Amino acid sequence: MADANGYQQEDLGNIISMEHVNVRVPDQGTAILFYVVGLGLTRDPYQVVGVDNMWINVGSQQFHLPTGPAQVIPGCIGLVLPDLKELKQRLERVAPRLQGTQFAWADAKGTVEVTCPWGNRFSCHGPSRRFGEMTLGMPYVEFLTPPGAAGGIARFYREVFGTPAAVRKSSQSTAAQVEVGKEQRLLFRETAETIPVYDGHHIAVYVANFSGPFQRLERRGKLTEGLRNHQFRFQDIGEAQNGAPVFQLEHEVRSLRHPGFHRALVNRMAPLPT
Repeated sequence: MADANGYQQEDLGNIISMEHVNVRVPDQGTAILFYVVGLGLTRDPYQVVGVDNMWINVGSQQFHLPTGPAQVIPGCIGLVLPDLKELKQRLERVAPRLQGTQFAWADAKGTVEVTCPWGNRFSCHGPSRRFGEMTLGMPYVEFLTPPGAAGGIARFYREVFGTPAAVRKSSQSTAAQVEVGKEQRLLFRETAETIPVYDGHHIAVYVANFSGPFQRLERRGKLTEGLRNHQFRFQDIGEAQNGAPVFQLEHEVRSLRHPGFHRALVNRMAPLPT
């Protein structure tokens, strides 16, 4: 008999990739200093090249950074970068130009913990077996949630999206872990800390089966934007006994017919083809 754990681990589920994280930034020049000069990432040279928005390439993923009041994710964004030593050198060089902001960084036993000028936190990792073949990319985004939320969040992703999601418990924390593509996850970690009011940041994902999640969310009255350009949007995750959402996070859900699917992204740190 085949090993069930072995073949089940090959399943990706209906969400096949997380494509971008969108947070507003008050100043594009400061964003360039942090994302391009400090982190060493690459501004997309082909799309959104004006002065009011910027797309930043991270391997096969992106940050979308429209100008506006700062949005801050309550949690942490995971990045895999090719060389942490070079990252630390870049952060040292850019630090004087980011004085007076929330920018900070620290070496943390195999990772580099970085805070952007507006308070978003990043855990930067080097390539390792933990992240499979990824040498540059965004393997996870972690969101802090209220106590008791993990079970409802995991159930929501299984029922609405048909993607693997489970509650993981340790002595330190309880979290919902949602698979959103090869070597990519969303983590929803319970905390007793006060969580700021949701400010509208969002993520984008691609799904193989588009009509199923659309119809389920439409029946529940949860769509915030209907079908447009091969995508839809919603933000309420799960539902508590009082009818309130368990958690809020806007999702830009794209079909595989979306023009951005598998678009080749330019990355300065990507290995040269052989």
